[in-house]
Amino acid sequence: MPCRIKVDEDLPADVAALCRAAGHDATTVVDQALTGTPDAAPWEVVQGENRWLFTADKGFADLFRRFPVAQGGLVLFRLPRESRQGYLRLASDLLGRVPLNTVHDAIVVVRPDAIRIYRLRRDGATDSNQ
Repeated sequence: MPCRIKVDEDLPADVAALCRAAGHDATTVVDQALTGTPDAAPWEVVQGENRWLFTADKGFADLFRRFPVAQGGLVLFRLPRESRQGYLRLASDLLGRVPLNTVHDAIVVVRPDAIRIYRLRRDGATDSNQ
């Protein structure tokens, strides 16, 4: 089942194309002219559209904890050195290993050596399950 995904401006637009090629409904912050705005603006759009936000910006984790979404969540891509190819590899790894349509209200941290899923608990804390 496809997911709805929004790709933040700090990731290559090719990440959205990769998501679309995998059958997901993917748009970008750039597509909606939300570049350069405070994090709260694209986060409100993500919430309203019930999308996953793919980003490398850790600041969104605080917004997610305060204002989680009913569907989807937050995917944080973490690389020791930023590179277009590195982000594409992480996105491909995530899409091939984690069925996002089965995960809700979570922060997914994707690193070259691991994918961790932190589910939001009702008390605002998070639990790790991978």
